[in-house]
Amino acid sequence: MNKVEIDDEVFAYLQKQAKPLVDSVNDVLRRLLLPSGAAAATRPPGNLAKLVEAGLVQAGDGLTHMRKRTGQTFHATIDANGWTELPDGRIFRGPSPALKEYVGTQVDGNKNWTHDRSGKTLRQLLDALPR
Repeated sequence: MNKVEIDDEVFAYLQKQAKPLVDSVNDVLRRLLLPSGAAAATRPPGNLAKLVEAGLVQAGDGLTHMRKRTGQTFHATIDANGWTELPDGRIFRGPSPALKEYVGTQVDGNKNWTHDRSGKTLRQLLDALPR
């Protein structure tokens, strides 16, 4: 791993681009500088990678969450490495942090995201994995 020094102005900009307690400086730089395919190729597997590997979900499959009280609907997709991607391009290793971006509080993404193609929750799909 290489080390790079950056000035305070650049660091302040990177901090504004980062999601607190989610992104490292490297994550922000990767998102800003690398095409999405190149960035995806260097990321570790996401929390949904087992579902992709098992063929229960595919890269590009949609996820939907509907808040019952407000009727709001939120969408995301699953990438080839099992990461959860929001429509604005932000990516999350797991479905829960992605859903938190929408609802503002910590919620169980596996329980609350529905896989569009199957109509099942991520929890149901994870429970269907061979043990």
